[in-house]
Amino acid sequence: MKTYSPRPRDIERRWYVIDASGAVLGRLASEVAAILRGKHKPIFAPHMDTGDHVIVVNAAGVRLTGGKEEKKLAYRHSGYPGGLTTTSYARLLATRPTAVVEKAVRGMLPKNSLGRAMFRKLQVYAGPEHPHEAQRPKPLALGEVPTWEGLPKPQPRPAKPPEPAAPKRRASAKSAAPKRRASAKSAAAKPAAGRSSARPTEATAPTRGGSGASTAKRSAAKRAGTSTAGDKKAPARSRAAKEE
Repeated sequence: MKTYSPRPRDIERRWYVIDASGAVLGRLASEVAAILRGKHKPIFAPHMDTGDHVIVVNAAGVRLTGGKEEKKLAYRHSGYPGGLTTTSYARLLATRPTAVVEKAVRGMLPKNSLGRAMFRKLQVYAGPEHPHEAQRPKPLALGEVPTWEGLPKPQPRPAKPPEPAAPKRRASAKSAAPKRRASAKSAAAKPAAGRSSARPTEATAPTRGGSGASTAKRSAAKRAGTSTAGDKKAPARSRAAKEE
């Protein structure tokens, strides 16, 4: 069995409204943090934000047990020496009730960029009204687990329109005329090139000593010399034969 890892297309974010009037702060914060993380979904993964949006209304009606209104303190430091300030939760509930809920929920989320992204999905309001009617949030009671409706249906991809065929370019008469002229010139130049590439004959080939006529005379003289030498040798051989 392979380990399932949720993909972004498998995550569908829903909106829920929780009424905090008369709720215990710790119990409220734990349930809100679980929904923000997505632990109510079967596709929950600790390394991804699979949670939903949560709207908390009537945050001024939150209560603390065991006399924590006076015992528990909220701390804040300015960053300078001696800059620590403390505020009791009774005073904080009277002046900033939304900060009480936000501080409790923030402490139950991961302390990294993933936890900060989860915390941004929380909206807290001191009264019963909220400006998120456009999201159509569903009311959720404390202790109630949101129903799982399964993975979102994949949206069909829009069909791509067929690409128009590129128009064929027709060669104009002006552009065709220079090509024909060039082909005629190349055809006329080919025989000339063949003639020029022919090897020169002995009569026309120039030499270092002189022109082609002088070479022709030298070749004729050589031939005549060979014939005369043969003629001179022939009588010598005939005389030797007679003497024998």
